[in-house]
Amino acid sequence: MDWINLLTPLAASAVIAAIPLMLAALGELVTEKSGVLNLGVEGTMLMGAIGAFAVTVQTGSLWLGAIAGIASGVVMSAVFAWLTLSLMANQVATGLALTIFGIGLSAYVGRPYTDATIPMLRDMPIPGLSSIPVLGASIFSLNPLGYLSVALLAAIAWFLYRTRAGLVLRSIGEAPSVAHAIGYPVVRIRYFATLFGGAMSGLAGAYYSVGYLRLWQENLTAGRGWIALALVVFATWRPGRTALGALLFGVVMALQFQAQAMGIRIPSQALASLPYLATIVVLVIISRNRQTIRLNAPASLGKPFFAGS
Repeated sequence: MDWINLLTPLAASAVIAAIPLMLAALGELVTEKSGVLNLGVEGTMLMGAIGAFAVTVQTGSLWLGAIAGIASGVVMSAVFAWLTLSLMANQVATGLALTIFGIGLSAYVGRPYTDATIPMLRDMPIPGLSSIPVLGASIFSLNPLGYLSVALLAAIAWFLYRTRAGLVLRSIGEAPSVAHAIGYPVVRIRYFATLFGGAMSGLAGAYYSVGYLRLWQENLTAGRGWIALALVVFATWRPGRTALGALLFGVVMALQFQAQAMGIRIPSQALASLPYLATIVVLVIISRNRQTIRLNAPASLGKPFFAGS
């Protein structure tokens, strides 16, 4: 049927575009659940992207590249955590500085790799399931990083709402003074949450450079880190809603490319702005109901914690 032929590439493109957004947003969600607001996601993703691409070019191994991308994200988030959790720097200002730093450093480090090529990370269709109309090509024909992303979504949701450690993390985000009073190491747990968020952002960047586009260029993520930050608020700090929100933005991005392929006469600049316009619209709609944000956001989000308080 014609509609199947039309929807299949659209759905496949939407899922591919949604995966790195979901990874970065899930990492930031865990970070924010601990009460830490890290606005450096964009810079961290870029460092993960160039770290993964550079190591893949040098070694020829896509998996070593992905590990390097994760490590780059951890290093970036460790700098942020040290400044904000140990030195008590302002989280908003530090996160913005981290993004600016990541954009500049990734552009400098990536200069020798702009014309480099790397091997393809091949898709792994699941026999039987990959032949399902529309869904088969989009969900059951991913590459290994795509399947890993789905597994991480399930693992994070299980950790946050089905384990004692997840309950402790959420309690620290709500009332760190109370958690400290009963003996939980608030700062240490926030460190781990922030490092995990950086690892996820680094993996998201690695997905862009070695799992999807297979290239490096300056500002490769093109502001997707900011969309990931908006997704956390859009999803009201819930993993499942984060995945659905990422898929929604993925559809918007896929429509951009499908419209160009179909020859629809809309300026390419206008099509490229669609994901960001969608982000603005979503944030405006959410902001109209501040009660919903107040009830779902961690109570101590962005607030420094002093162990002696």
